[in-house]
Amino acid sequence: MKFKAEIDVMPLDALLDPQGKAVSSSMKNLGLESITNVRIGKHIRLEVEAPDEDEARKLVDQSCRKLLVNEIMEQYSFTISALQEA
Repeated sequence: MKFKAEIDVMPLDALLDPQGKAVSSSMKNLGLESITNVRIGKHIRLEVEAPDEDEARKLVDQSCRKLLVNEIMEQYSFTISALQEA
């Protein structure tokens, strides 16, 4: 079966996010003072071939831990959904 994974990677809450801080400051300059504490991360979409959803979850988790995420500085979450065969 083929599955689609949607992965969100964000900086750890305890760490400074310079990009987010710059965007937060710019919001004030644009008259959007009510928008604060912006955090900037990344979104990754990928497809995985696996016999079932549990195996797909394991493969996506491994890819995050081994390559896509720096767990010292980032946290991640993901969703898995089955792709419809055409």
